[in-house]
Amino acid sequence: MKTVMIVDDALFMRKTIKKMFERAGYEVIAEAENGKEALEKFKESQPDIITMDIAMPVMDGLLSLKEILKVDEDANILMVSAIGQEELVGEALANGAKGFIVKPFTEELLMSAVEQLF
Repeated sequence: MKTVMIVDDALFMRKTIKKMFERAGYEVIAEAENGKEALEKFKESQPDIITMDIAMPVMDGLLSLKEILKVDEDANILMVSAIGQEELVGEALANGAKGFIVKPFTEELLMSAVEQLF
């Protein structure tokens, strides 16, 4: 079973994404509300997949992406962005993100993006 870490500063988004993954047969083993917490939890849990919000307090998703890839250059990180963050998505992909999805999204869209990681 593939394991997942969900990184988003909004509890509602973390819960929504978690339900989507669980219905699809994935195990959510970690959640974080900012990039700094994500880096710490990544080192502890080593998930197969990370969904990473871009705009977060303390440490944003772009910096967290770079820091996680220093720990594991093969980490599968799917960036989650809001409409209007296309420039940041491009930067994330250039820095090693494996894909992206734009909020709001459906479960089908999320699972399709996740399948493309592998």
